[in-house]
Amino acid sequence: MHQAKSNLSKLVKKAASGEEIYIGAYGKAQAKIVAADAVLTPRKTIGMLKGIINIPEDFDEPLPDEIVSEFEGK
Repeated sequence: MHQAKSNLSKLVKKAASGEEIYIGAYGKAQAKIVAADAVLTPRKTIGMLKGIINIPEDFDEPLPDEIVSEFEGK
């Protein structure tokens, strides 16, 4: 396990070229590194937070003068 951790970048390169890498301790495989088939990108779904967060009606209204002053360091 320690050897795999020390050589992780090399093992990932081998896996990317098609080799299957098994990692474990005491002669027993516990994990396998294989090449990823596709680039993993998170899916963005419109409305996925509906009902979870609420945006107030005045969200885009100008801030009160005293708060603007604080941001400007006055």
